[in-house]
Amino acid sequence: MAKTLRLILGDQLNQQHSWFSETNDDVLYLMMEVRQETDYVKHHIQKLVAFFAAMRAFARDMKAKGHRFAYLKLDDKENTQDFEGNLKMLVAKHGIERFEYQAPDEYRLDVQLTDFANGLDIASSTIDTEHFLTHRTELAEMFRGKKTYLMESFYRFMRKKYDIMMEDGGKPLSGKWNYDHDNRNRYDGAIPIPEPENYGAGLSEILDMIEKSGANHFGKIDPHNFFWPTSRKQSLDALDFFLEKCLPYFGTYQDAMSKENWSLFHSRISFPINAKILHPLEVVKKAVAYWEEHSDLINIAQIEGFIRQIIGWREYMRGVYWAHMPDYEALNYFNHTRKLPGWFWTGETKMNCLKHSITNSLDNAYAHHIQRLMVTGNFALLAGIDPDQLDEWYLGIYIDAIQWVEITNTRGMSQFADGGLVGTKPYVSSANYMDKMSDYCKGCHYKKKEKVGEKACPFNSLYWHFYERHEDKLKKNPRIGMAYRNLARMSPEKKAELMAQAEAHLENLENL
Repeated sequence: MAKTLRLILGDQLNQQHSWFSETNDDVLYLMMEVRQETDYVKHHIQKLVAFFAAMRAFARDMKAKGHRFAYLKLDDKENTQDFEGNLKMLVAKHGIERFEYQAPDEYRLDVQLTDFANGLDIASSTIDTEHFLTHRTELAEMFRGKKTYLMESFYRFMRKKYDIMMEDGGKPLSGKWNYDHDNRNRYDGAIPIPEPENYGAGLSEILDMIEKSGANHFGKIDPHNFFWPTSRKQSLDALDFFLEKCLPYFGTYQDAMSKENWSLFHSRISFPINAKILHPLEVVKKAVAYWEEHSDLINIAQIEGFIRQIIGWREYMRGVYWAHMPDYEALNYFNHTRKLPGWFWTGETKMNCLKHSITNSLDNAYAHHIQRLMVTGNFALLAGIDPDQLDEWYLGIYIDAIQWVEITNTRGMSQFADGGLVGTKPYVSSANYMDKMSDYCKGCHYKKKEKVGEKACPFNSLYWHFYERHEDKLKKNPRIGMAYRNLARMSPEKKAELMAQAEAHLENLENL
């Protein structure tokens, strides 16, 4: 009879955790598929399938290594469909004397499990997930007393801390920290894009179970053509595929967007990393080692862009989350209140950039960072969409979205709803950026160069309208002074025409 019950959440699939360093018959591990987690936000069906497949694969692997597991499937009759009910049931059923759990990475679950553990009449304790490269409060401690957090400073700190691509004396390899300037090329079709691996075997049973359960979801899925790795072996294979097939061109086309391909040279390992199937440091070390072995074929801009996303951006966003939750999820610096257009759930809009980015998201539960930031996020910011609604959409639609990483990108980097804590300026643009970084403008109903009129691209007038209506909050920002100087140079007639055009778009969002 087990004496200790250890809970493992669906995003805590770390097989290298110290819990598993040895087997112990006195320990029972618990994993559960519950409606509490399928229903707290409306999720993409691929996200639900991926998490359940990954959880089951993890439990199988751990059982094969001799660990005792209790696993509750979504349709098990004894499943109470929430963490507390199932935990109480297992504690009573097995006469558990001690409860242990890994610290959740979502604030809501951290509060829930803390309250549950405190209410037990048996001993309890929590342990770190042993996944992240920083502890919860490290970023807040680093920037204590600062009004803004500079990701670049944090990124350099992380490079030094883990001795990644560094030379003696604390200098970056090649003498340059950041190659972001070299990561802004439009995809020209010159390099063939490799077809992603298929991990669809054995998913039909999970899909059928979810459908019968009545869990609310959206999006498309073909369980026989599924491009997301869900097991440890699949995830390592996917990493190898990225290094061999995509890394040589990753940095060059990192920000590019194409209506011909949904993932270009991106890694497609964000789900297994965020589910903790892969450890960030093992990914980084393997990538750097591969680059060093092939440095004659892969230039440094390719690997640096990839490393920056993992040890810089990812850890940085988690630090911001724990420094400012729960207040962060209510921030709305611009007081935006407009409703998210219905076509965010269908992709049925005449704007090609949004049509393709949203349709890709609905089809694949994925869009890369520039599509999220500079297409859907850009439009939502210019249109004054309520960040609550955008949060819900991003959290539900993307397979790699867990609140600790989603909300800081949505509220902070994308919507500037935190007033500049994460980003030093709002990330907005007119149609010119779309045309520079994608092929979306070609064949679009709207004309990229037109600012007013029936065929005028909505981004053009909305861009100026955004700066005009928020002049009191943005004019003194040194990074966007050019926008206000250009506004000041406009004739009153031209400015009035642009504002009227933008107002017309805002009144007709559902039909754009």
